[in-house]
Amino acid sequence: MNYGKKGVKNKMHSLNSTSVKWGRKILLFIVSVLAMTIIGVGVCALAGGLGLFKGILVNAPNPPVSSIVASGEATIVYDNQGNEIDQYVGSNSNRIEVSWEEVPVYLGYAFVAIEDERFFEHNGIDFKSIVRAGYQFIHTKGREAQGASTITQQLLKNTVFTDWTSEGDNTIKKIKRKIQEQYLALEVTKKASKEEILINYMNAINLGQNTLGVEQAAQRYFGKSCSELTISECAVIASITQNPSKYNPISHPDENVKRRKNCLDKMKELGFITEAQYNEAIADTDDVYDRIGLHDISYKASSATNGSYFSDAVYEQVYNDLIEVAGYSESAAQKALISGGLRIESTQDPAIQAIADEAFADESNFPENVKWYLTYALTIYDDNGEPHNFSKENMTTWFTQNVNKKFNLIFNSQEDGDEAIAVYRSAMFNDLGITESEDKYEETFTYTPQPQSAMVIEDQSTGYVVAIVGGRGAKLGRRTLNRATSATRSPGSTFKVLASFAPAVDTGLATLATVYNDAPFNYDGGRAVSNWYRTGYRGINSIRTAIKDSMNIIAVKNQTVITPQLGYEYLLKFGFTTLVENELINGQVFSDINQTIALGGLTKGVTPYELNAAYAAIANHGIYVEPKLYTRVLDSDGLVILDNTEPESHQVLKATTAYLMTSAMTDVVTSGTGTRASFPGMAIAGKTGTSTKEKDVWFAGFTPYYTCSVWTGYDNNVEMNDTEANISKNLFRIVMSQIHEGLPNPGFDIPEGLVQVTVCSKSGKLPVEGYCDGCLKTELFEEGTEPTEFCDIHYVGDICALDGLIATPECPFKFHGYVELPLVENAATVPGSYVYNTDGAGNILLNEDGTVSMAYQPLVTNYCHHTADFLADPANQATIDAEYARYNAILSGQPAEGDQGQ
Repeated sequence: MNYGKKGVKNKMHSLNSTSVKWGRKILLFIVSVLAMTIIGVGVCALAGGLGLFKGILVNAPNPPVSSIVASGEATIVYDNQGNEIDQYVGSNSNRIEVSWEEVPVYLGYAFVAIEDERFFEHNGIDFKSIVRAGYQFIHTKGREAQGASTITQQLLKNTVFTDWTSEGDNTIKKIKRKIQEQYLALEVTKKASKEEILINYMNAINLGQNTLGVEQAAQRYFGKSCSELTISECAVIASITQNPSKYNPISHPDENVKRRKNCLDKMKELGFITEAQYNEAIADTDDVYDRIGLHDISYKASSATNGSYFSDAVYEQVYNDLIEVAGYSESAAQKALISGGLRIESTQDPAIQAIADEAFADESNFPENVKWYLTYALTIYDDNGEPHNFSKENMTTWFTQNVNKKFNLIFNSQEDGDEAIAVYRSAMFNDLGITESEDKYEETFTYTPQPQSAMVIEDQSTGYVVAIVGGRGAKLGRRTLNRATSATRSPGSTFKVLASFAPAVDTGLATLATVYNDAPFNYDGGRAVSNWYRTGYRGINSIRTAIKDSMNIIAVKNQTVITPQLGYEYLLKFGFTTLVENELINGQVFSDINQTIALGGLTKGVTPYELNAAYAAIANHGIYVEPKLYTRVLDSDGLVILDNTEPESHQVLKATTAYLMTSAMTDVVTSGTGTRASFPGMAIAGKTGTSTKEKDVWFAGFTPYYTCSVWTGYDNNVEMNDTEANISKNLFRIVMSQIHEGLPNPGFDIPEGLVQVTVCSKSGKLPVEGYCDGCLKTELFEEGTEPTEFCDIHYVGDICALDGLIATPECPFKFHGYVELPLVENAATVPGSYVYNTDGAGNILLNEDGTVSMAYQPLVTNYCHHTADFLADPANQATIDAEYARYNAILSGQPAEGDQGQ
């Protein structure tokens, strides 16, 4: 710096220079403008940022606190003792919500200790954790990141921001969501208590093994409710969070044990547990992991895979009732069942179900040489990648045409089935002109043991179904073929009671004493009715005997008399829904209203479930109670949405008719076709049933307590052998005998309005003293239906000593006595009926007023041949002389010439 005079002068000159002054002004202006611009931009940026921030907050979800809960919850099915037996679980729904009171305080403390130690202090956002996480990220140059989300934020992530994982690598969206999440965390903390937030979090959190929420996790890992968890077990479950796969105590116990130690350390540090409690939990380290998996989680495994036949049936029934009774749409009913958190109180009796399951699982209850039914599908890809599909039906057609005409997909062993598959697969490759190789085909196949069987057991007094078995062998999926509830099969002779005899007795058209002739008889179309037994025909028999011995011809004759229409109407009242009144199928009209209905000859068949309900109506004094698989269905709030505590019912048979049928079916078990189903110490009534060629074999029976129906057959309608045909009766006896162990035997209730009357078993009418003595029996009747007419089958008067027929007035060989007259079928009357007042040609004899005479009149065919014309004809003289010789020999007690050796 020059401080001389010259220097000072020059300095002053420069300061007073006009150009210098303007330069300074311009510079000052520029600086001022620049400063104002920067300030303006800053203000605008701040305003824009605030606006953007406000926009993010405005667009943030604003749900009420009560709705910040997990959206999906498993539906739980309970048995009639309150035990959980199954769950229906949809995507993101495998959880069971619990209340704060149901959760041990240490479980909440464990989550707080391991996830958010300042949870009870902060306002939803933990700034210390944010700073710590930021420092860690910078310090490790992004290689390590620590979570800074609070429990409140994690709750929001699992309930409100459930689509956060779909945002990918879009940083702006992530920042936006994070801002909204932190804002809502602050808002939620203002409105909700810490307990509300924590319990909602514990109900929503993913805890591995497809379990959501602490209750589901406690049951999955330790087989008990979370309310029963120890501190040690609480720490195990809480330690799963952050990374449910890495810290899974089943697949990665070594990782879980480390985090569990950290959890317990932090719980002690925060004062959540005492030193003694800490030491006890640490000492349990080895044992706690040993306990995982030792409990019975069969229901859980069932829920995750194939369920049970009973549970499947419950699902279908509740689904239908939600639509038909509660008014749900199909989609709403489906959603409610798999994610609505419903609570279904089923009618299953666990003890009875266990007995039935055990019987079906015991191979000794089935024939030794089990058969296997193959279900098969094959896809072959040609050189262009085009698929060619082949079904089991295609396989059957190929084998019957090329290998074995009797091929039916039934094999003596699975190895035999595998060989058949290989042969067929090679043949299909050859037909397509493609070289066979593993990379050019896909196939699926299953083997099902045969014959199959199904069972339904119902408490007839309530209509509640207590047990269902839908088949034997492994159950391969949920809601697969349930032979008890959805497979329709021919009911065979079980329909003799339901369609023929019960309607006849109930309407007064017949009694148990009514007789028919078991003799050749044709359907209206001309086809002969055949009996199941191979001993010809059994002549005159009553309806009681026809029920006991399951006599086909008498059942069809009776059906013809009462009309198939009446039988059909009764079957509808018995609850059958698969009957066909008049239906066009494949261009042909079908109807079940015909004579074959008496023998179960139906278009579609019936299910064991509905057949059992029909027999339960007989057991229940003639009152049909709609069978139900559940008593109540409650929503997630505990409100009843379906109530079956009083199922629908209606009277099908009079109480007297029901007892008469019960009495006759008791004979079936004690001395008829169902003796194999009998067991001691309990009153039992039932009916056997066999369809054509023994493709379906049934036993439907009941006690004073339960009704049980069993079906057996091949899934593809193959004829069974005699041993296989006994399975239904055997299973009935095996299961029902165990069910009734220790129960008193009250017998069947006898209603008022019944009387006992002695009748002639040959006519079903009052006996003639001295002549029906060998045919007397006591029978039950509804008052007013007992017979008033006397027996007209035993003739008293002159009898030809040679012919054993009624003697003509001119007969020289007659003596006074009685004879049982042969029965004459009369096609001119109602088919199937019988009369004794016809001539030899079957023409009806009439009274003087032209009405049909129902009193006995001698038949021409019942007279001996010694008419006046026969005796007067010289051509017959040699015959007459021989007959005199025989007659004299009879009188002297010596055989006549020509009779020796006969």
